[in-house]
Amino acid sequence: MRVSLTMEQSYHNDVCIMVDVLRASTSITVALETFQKVIPAKTIDDARNLSQEHGAVLAGERQGKTIDNFEVGNSPVDIGRLEGDSLVLTTSNGTRILENMGGHILIGSFLNAQEVARKALNLANRHIEVVMAGVMGRFAIEDFLGGGEIISYLPGENMDEMAQAAVLALENKEKVNYAVENCISARNLQQLGFGPDVDFCLQRNRSQIVPIYRNKIITRSE
Repeated sequence: MRVSLTMEQSYHNDVCIMVDVLRASTSITVALETFQKVIPAKTIDDARNLSQEHGAVLAGERQGKTIDNFEVGNSPVDIGRLEGDSLVLTTSNGTRILENMGGHILIGSFLNAQEVARKALNLANRHIEVVMAGVMGRFAIEDFLGGGEIISYLPGENMDEMAQAAVLALENKEKVNYAVENCISARNLQQLGFGPDVDFCLQRNRSQIVPIYRNKIITRSE
């Protein structure tokens, strides 16, 4: 089984896992605890239209800030308090890159790392790609480390060097937590009053839910 770590898009049509630790991957996983589906939207206007079409709760952010007149931002803590049939979500990074991915598209984070790795192994024929969302095309250390957490549960015999590096970076959990808590995205969230979200996103294997993106909708995989 080939395992690779890439950024913003996948290059094979087998299994890929989108990782946006702060916060889309985490928020989507949490949303599926109380919603039947999450509908990702690329733009704010798309999100508003989809919300009206589906009678859905409207959630989203840009640069971490909750979008004006949206019911909630991209906070897993806040989304976890809501429930309904559908949640429409638009984010700066995670929901933006889903259309650049192919094959079976899963969504992972620290929150569900072990379970999403198990599901990927069940689905894959030859190749699993972990795809970091990054921040508007830039490397984000939290996605590198979250990707490493997922990869650490996958077979290690045939990993590319980026995947190997991400796993090696996990050797000290306290340093991993410190790096995420002090990364650019986390500092921005803390300044906006979303510090609790950062702590929430660092929980390991809290959830057994594996979101899967098919036909422009995210649901719980079986």
